[in-house]
Amino acid sequence: MSSSLVIDAAATLWAPEKREGMPLLVLLHGYGADENDLFGLVPYLPDGIAVASVAAPLAPPWPMPGRSWYPIEGLNGRDYAAVSAAAESLLAWLDTHAPTSDIALLGFSQGAAVSLQALRLAPERFGAVVALSGYVAPGDLPHDEALRERRPPVFWGRGSHDDVIPAFLVDHTAQWLPEHSELSGRVYPGLTHSISEQELTDVGVFVTKWRDAVAEAAGKS
Repeated sequence: MSSSLVIDAAATLWAPEKREGMPLLVLLHGYGADENDLFGLVPYLPDGIAVASVAAPLAPPWPMPGRSWYPIEGLNGRDYAAVSAAAESLLAWLDTHAPTSDIALLGFSQGAAVSLQALRLAPERFGAVVALSGYVAPGDLPHDEALRERRPPVFWGRGSHDDVIPAFLVDHTAQWLPEHSELSGRVYPGLTHSISEQELTDVGVFVTKWRDAVAEAAGKS
């Protein structure tokens, strides 16, 4: 797999210190944030999993701080090929740095779009995806039919007052995900482009189910 984007492995934040043999949850932050942003979710996540919070490979235009997964030119200016390029950079990072084959993704905003795109590019790589305040990129990909048959668990959470993700992308995602995943999720009343305490609770339940499913599968093998 080739990509001109490279994730800085030295910037990745890991928890816990001893994580051998644990399933891995990879955190992908949003536009203008960095690897520290979602690492604050670790206390809300269940025990028995390793967590890696990665730094996106691009710097947004000055004076925006932080990192970005792909360029944005206005709220409607998204290049979906760039979303795929970012997802390919994540897959390349996993090839070298993931200590397990049991992997789930949790992304916010841009990170959610990249997480879902990575799932589409390599359906066999991921056991579950948490997509918060994000979307599925329009357009067909070669493995979409395989994903339709595989139907991995996906949690999609978003706020009713989120004015960052365009309505047409929300509508597309609402149609696409039920056909290609075992979808669960929630629209949080009054929530803007952010994460609420209730959403964190729901995410914790979802990730716990994924962790337990990994343990059950290991027990049967």
